[in-house]
Amino acid sequence: MKSPSALQPLHGIRVIEICNVAAGPYCAMLLADLGADVIKLENPGSGDTLRAWPPHTGPADDRLSENFASLNRNKRSVALDLKDPQHNAQARRLIAEADVLIENNRPGVMKRLGLDFDTLHALNPRLLYCSISAYGQRGPRAQEGGFDVTIQAMSGIMSVTGEAGGAPVKCGVPVADFTAGLYGAMSICAQLRQVQATGQGVHIDVPMMGTSLAIAALQTSEYFGTGRDPVKLGSAHPRNAPYQAFRAQDDYLVMAAGTQALWETVCRILKSEHWLQDPRFASTALRAQNQTALKELVEAALQHDTAAHWIAALSGAGVPCCPINNYSAVLADAQTEAMAWVQPLQMANGHATRTVTTPLKFNGAAAPIARRPPRLGEHNTDILGSNA
Repeated sequence: MKSPSALQPLHGIRVIEICNVAAGPYCAMLLADLGADVIKLENPGSGDTLRAWPPHTGPADDRLSENFASLNRNKRSVALDLKDPQHNAQARRLIAEADVLIENNRPGVMKRLGLDFDTLHALNPRLLYCSISAYGQRGPRAQEGGFDVTIQAMSGIMSVTGEAGGAPVKCGVPVADFTAGLYGAMSICAQLRQVQATGQGVHIDVPMMGTSLAIAALQTSEYFGTGRDPVKLGSAHPRNAPYQAFRAQDDYLVMAAGTQALWETVCRILKSEHWLQDPRFASTALRAQNQTALKELVEAALQHDTAAHWIAALSGAGVPCCPINNYSAVLADAQTEAMAWVQPLQMANGHATRTVTTPLKFNGAAAPIARRPPRLGEHNTDILGSNA
């Protein structure tokens, strides 16, 4: 039996979440998965906006959002109208006893509610206060709102996503939202040590534009080093080749042969050893410079058999090569099953579904899902008692 403390290192930490949709709820869920007691404060009317997002499943008269469920496991919900003085006072009482507050409102909203960092720090000096916003708490864009797609555009991500010459496209996964959530959770975990040492909480400013820019280290360093903007390359890489999607006889595959030894193996498997004598492909850098011509040659060779054949042959020889999975395929993959990343989840209406749970393991084990996603205001009485 694994030690609960190893699986839930944040056990005993109370988090108040005042968030909607993605970045903030994801940040709070990461902490909840690590054992924190997360209390989600929601507007009594409709709650977190994500509750309205499809798909909705369950009985016809009690359908609940699976999108909401995917970001709100292991939490408790309290419905409070923070604009109502009595409800606001109840929120303050909860925050006074909390370790962490996470909010993802536009800068200024929490101050108008009397729930800004300075006010709450005076009430609870140990409070870690994490603000996730589009552009940060100060600067000329601080008051601008933003969503994942606008941040992907502003941060440069869309400028390098898609095929060369094609229309702008965003990453299919809301990378700006979830990157901010990850940075927020990491910062909170780090600052908890500082609070333990000093007794003083801090205000953590997590700007989605900044965190999205930070993960583009290879692109920004390319610009700093050359003075030229990185460009869209589809699935290709600016410094490695063959390192992209290729069309075989019946389907696409992805091959990543980014070293000389792997390149030599590819040439052997594709029965094209003469490529090794081609000066255009004599090094990784030269192959990257001439990757359009290289792609044409590789795809011509791949036409002789199916994608499955080449994946087996190349992978068997040690070349990283795989299919381009859709989600039904990756969720059914043997590795996904072996690592138990997909777990059953029961909705509050009794509907049985599944979810991708935390991928982290501690001493080979992962923490189980302790709480199903809550109904709106489900825990008012448990947490507020007779004041609910």
